[in-house]
Amino acid sequence: MPTPDNWRKSSYSGEGDGNACVEVAATITHTSIRDSKAPSRATLTFPTPTFSTFLEALKKHPHP
Repeated sequence: MPTPDNWRKSSYSGEGDGNACVEVAATITHTSIRDSKAPSRATLTFPTPTFSTFLEALKKHPHP
């Protein structure tokens, strides 16, 4: 599972200090995401292939 040193902010963090984003941590088998404004709250963790499929679907059908 993720450790404190492998979280990184999304490349779409926004301007300024980048507080309007999610953070991602990946291991070989799982990818986790969390809200950068509340990192101690809930974390969602997915098998890496599932998360990759999700990202590819977002790229094909972006939200307006």
